[in-house]
Amino acid sequence: MNDALVSVALREIAHGRTGDKGDRANISIIPYAPSGYAPIAAQITPARMRDVFAHRNVGRVARFDLPVLAAFNFVLDDVLQGGVNGSLNLDGHGKSLSFLALAMPVEVSQAVLTDARKARRAVEGGI
Repeated sequence: MNDALVSVALREIAHGRTGDKGDRANISIIPYAPSGYAPIAAQITPARMRDVFAHRNVGRVARFDLPVLAAFNFVLDDVLQGGVNGSLNLDGHGKSLSFLALAMPVEVSQAVLTDARKARRAVEGGI
């Protein structure tokens, strides 16, 4: 199999969800297949996540690795610009933030991409 890396949006190999508490958001990133864990661990760093959300004047960004679950949880301080009750943003809860994170490009092998696509089809019922 070809080991050449391909650049794809993170959403091609993982899904995500955002939660909020006050002015803090947490974004979970979960690979579709276990083989996606290592490339995400290597490439989706707190610094990179901070760069993606720089336009929101994000404060501290922490990443919590959950290897048993094959997932990551990023906690972004001050990203909600006051939170649901203190901001005039259209998305005060920050629920759309995971979509922005999932747009980040990652480089993966064709094997990782194939694994992710198979796993995603299985989850979506299209085996």
